[in-house]
Amino acid sequence: MKPFLAPNPDWTMPFAGGVDARGWAVTGPVVPPADLAALAGDPALAAADARGGVRNLLDLPVVRALARSAPVRAAAEAVLGPGCFAVRGLMFDKRAAANWKVPWHQDLTVAVRERLDVAGFDLWSFKAGVAHAQAPVGLLERMLAVRVHLDDCGPDNGPLRLIPASHRSGHLSAAEIEAWRERHAADVGLAASGAILGFRPLLLHASGPAAAPGPRRVVHLEFAADRLPGGLQWRWTV
Repeated sequence: MKPFLAPNPDWTMPFAGGVDARGWAVTGPVVPPADLAALAGDPALAAADARGGVRNLLDLPVVRALARSAPVRAAAEAVLGPGCFAVRGLMFDKRAAANWKVPWHQDLTVAVRERLDVAGFDLWSFKAGVAHAQAPVGLLERMLAVRVHLDDCGPDNGPLRLIPASHRSGHLSAAEIEAWRERHAADVGLAASGAILGFRPLLLHASGPAAAPGPRRVVHLEFAADRLPGGLQWRWTV
């Protein structure tokens, strides 16, 4: 395991540059071990052991504290600016009991307080009691996913795969996704415990099952920089 690196503002510049150039970037270990231990010890997050995932994480004080922590804020602000805020939190874990694959896709939905008929928001659904809608491209382009790795994620742990620059083409159809897969090589998002991996929601990404299942615990936080139109409200603003 790589040693913990005390937060240093210098890492935010290459992080933001990578997101700008490729649509994603990963840091070294910048989240303190004490923060990782607090997350790992939270009973609600431990429930991911059986299911492979947990929703509505921003209801948890320990995750709200993570979203406000210096390294997570530094990563989000480097890309979105100081006015950004966390709008959703999830946890993913690949282990023998929950070793799944995720096909190539874009993250297109946002979590809101209630369903309202607002132009550009459609394909409504409810996930774990929270209203979700597919959002306009313009909104998604100004968002960032920030993944905090609780464990090392090597090539055998089912790491995230990402197709660089695919986020610049808007909302892609199934045929367009297949064309990107055929014409462009994917990056592999390897990360040490305590590292932050950030990517644009519209970036094509996928992951295969782990060859050597985990744990491979990841807290996935989504940050936005804009308020919602037409009376819609984010479900969380942290």
